[in-house]
Amino acid sequence: MTQHNPSPFANPAAVASYAVETPRKVPGLADLHRMVTLLLAESATGVAHMLVVGAGGGLELKAMAEARPDWRFTGVDPSPAMLNLAREAVLPFADRVDLVTGTVDQASAGPFDGATCLLVLHFLDRTERLRTLQDIRRRLKPGATIVVVHHSPPVDDAARWMERLAAFGDRADFDQAKARASGRMLAERLPLLAPADEEELLREAGFLDVALFYAAFSLRGWVAAAGAL
Repeated sequence: MTQHNPSPFANPAAVASYAVETPRKVPGLADLHRMVTLLLAESATGVAHMLVVGAGGGLELKAMAEARPDWRFTGVDPSPAMLNLAREAVLPFADRVDLVTGTVDQASAGPFDGATCLLVLHFLDRTERLRTLQDIRRRLKPGATIVVVHHSPPVDDAARWMERLAAFGDRADFDQAKARASGRMLAERLPLLAPADEEELLREAGFLDVALFYAAFSLRGWVAAAGAL
């Protein structure tokens, strides 16, 4: 689930453990994928073509492909190693999934019936984030749904919220000092935006009816509709 910054997944060990570690670190990941599918289906009834930005790992691709046999997918990710994981994850649905190595501007023009961008945008600074959202918007049919999920804690207490999520993800041994250090490091390294700024960015990129649907410690998820170009 990377976009312009594949470096967190350049380590072979990190890539190898992604499918196991991510469900541990993201509260309710399976239910989140179900919510994402339901939200997309509100504007995409029947046969549809979905754009999955940051498709590496393939977890959301697999979940949506299993739930919706009438959908096909184009997934894009800059990390070849992560796309290899996705390719394995969606093997039973390979005839409905096209995987592209690169960023969203290298995906086909569409138009797509919906898009997801999960656990991606917190790696990008505001300028890159806006450009990515605009590139997605240009590839969507008017009224199509976008769902985004990423880190967006209150900026005045970001490290504390990142610490809480780190503690949640440490299933082997609860270590508050370790969680605190991890939270502080993530808050310093990631170009985090406040929730209100995230919503404004979506509107600036051309999306309407922006609404929060998911919140878990430092993570937030929004759903919006593509406005007319």
